[in-house]
Amino acid sequence: MAVQHPKGRRATTLLTSVFGPYAQDDEFGSRAINPMELYHNQVTREQGAFSLRMFHRSWGITMIQENVTAPCTVLDFPTREAFARELTRHRYEVVGISSIICNVGKVKEMCRMVRELSPQSTVVVGGHVAAIPGLEGMIDADHIVKGEGVAWMREYLGDRVEAPIRHPDLVSGYGTRALGIPDVIGGGATAATIIPSVGCPMGCNFCTTSAFFGGKGKFVNFFESGRELFEVMCRGEQVLGARAFFIMDENFLLQRERALELLDHMKRGEKSWDLYVFSSANAIRKYSIEELVDLGISWIWLGLESPQSSYSKLAGVDTREMTRQLQAHGIKLLGSTIVGLEHHTPENIHQEIEHAVAHQTDFHQFMLYTPVPGTPLFQQMSQEGRMLAEVDLADIHGQYKFNFEHGAIPRDESKRLLDWAFVRDMERNGPSVFRICRTMLKGWQRYKSHADERVRQRFEREAFKLKTAYAGLLWATEHHIRAANKAISEQVRALRLEIELEFGAFARLAAKALGPVLLWTARREEKRLQSGWTYEPRTIIERRNWTSGA
Repeated sequence: MAVQHPKGRRATTLLTSVFGPYAQDDEFGSRAINPMELYHNQVTREQGAFSLRMFHRSWGITMIQENVTAPCTVLDFPTREAFARELTRHRYEVVGISSIICNVGKVKEMCRMVRELSPQSTVVVGGHVAAIPGLEGMIDADHIVKGEGVAWMREYLGDRVEAPIRHPDLVSGYGTRALGIPDVIGGGATAATIIPSVGCPMGCNFCTTSAFFGGKGKFVNFFESGRELFEVMCRGEQVLGARAFFIMDENFLLQRERALELLDHMKRGEKSWDLYVFSSANAIRKYSIEELVDLGISWIWLGLESPQSSYSKLAGVDTREMTRQLQAHGIKLLGSTIVGLEHHTPENIHQEIEHAVAHQTDFHQFMLYTPVPGTPLFQQMSQEGRMLAEVDLADIHGQYKFNFEHGAIPRDESKRLLDWAFVRDMERNGPSVFRICRTMLKGWQRYKSHADERVRQRFEREAFKLKTAYAGLLWATEHHIRAANKAISEQVRALRLEIELEFGAFARLAAKALGPVLLWTARREEKRLQSGWTYEPRTIIERRNWTSGA
């Protein structure tokens, strides 16, 4: 653990993410192919104007800020100039920089800037970048923190390490847009982020999160009980107005006792909440459909690596049947598939991608099999001499090319296959905005007369979106893709007509009134994107325990 800073709880602290811009190629390691937009980057990137665009806060530094008593500033998504301004306008005893591995060039530059502009500051570097072997020789930092940062920073700043965790009030995403329109997907509803745990006990060999927080079988619980989670969520509802919660836990459903205790409190408190969770197939099987629906599970990020893989989380599970069953009950799925596993060859890889696409999940993430520093896979490939030394750390993010020598697939071919997977998913299944409407309608039709008012209310909220904004969105989708993909256009039309039949004149009017407007904005957005248009997150500055003299 850390030695304590001489000023302890009086040490004025700056916690910052790396500087932008991000969606461009630059000298510090940014890549146009790797923007600061999770969904557009890794899930919907080939869906054009229909791609889901949003930014997510740097939750780690916000969690640390909430749990130290020192005067503390969070600087999220700064420009290089904003970072320099913050260093010169305030005297900071501690500057903490958080980053993922591919942004190590920016971390190096920010360390240099601190030494120049704020020489009295102690520099602390954390986040996944800390997993890089030999990082201490690459950057000028006083401390490099590997693993969970709240406990480290509490000890360093003289706070009680074992004190209960205070959860910050976190909006899940901001800057949400699709078809060139802000918040057309969310409908104005606020979703809050809740972080119950970090790490994943499943321990897949390629998983950076599992490796960073202790590896297979290990995780760190911030909240041990369902009661504690319920109290945090009640605060999110009260402060943020949230009725939907993005549960940032690598395998939330794996801790069944905690989840069912949360459900018990939700029932007693008559809470009709939507939960968006990560889970593994083997964890989902621990629950009945009734339990998942009662718990408010609205969306699941589900690993679908390969039917031929040896990962225990998929053992004995028919994932296509599981997907169909969950969607039939209104639960939206984001499938995640790894391209370039060890058993993949030029002869079987297309079949494996087709298998993934055949799940017809509402969203689908594709990532290259990537030995990232700190993971068991990286250790294995290093020992076998298969790591490619010429690959820049800025290109190790799973969305470009292999950074290792694959047994059967050349490096350049890996990018072509990854790109084709996204294109194929769009060709076969259409835009995700269409797919989620289909799943939402199934949920509404099944549960609109459910005996539990909490369940009815949840699906009534989705039904309102279907008969208003989504009716217009489907009209625009149908007409926009008609020339390029007639088969999908006809499916969209059939769904729109089914929604109009279900909800009557209101939905028909919404489709005719909003549809042409959204079609125009979609076409405008396509033109902007084709001309090189990119999105960047706005800079956010938050101060806590702050005084005017700091």
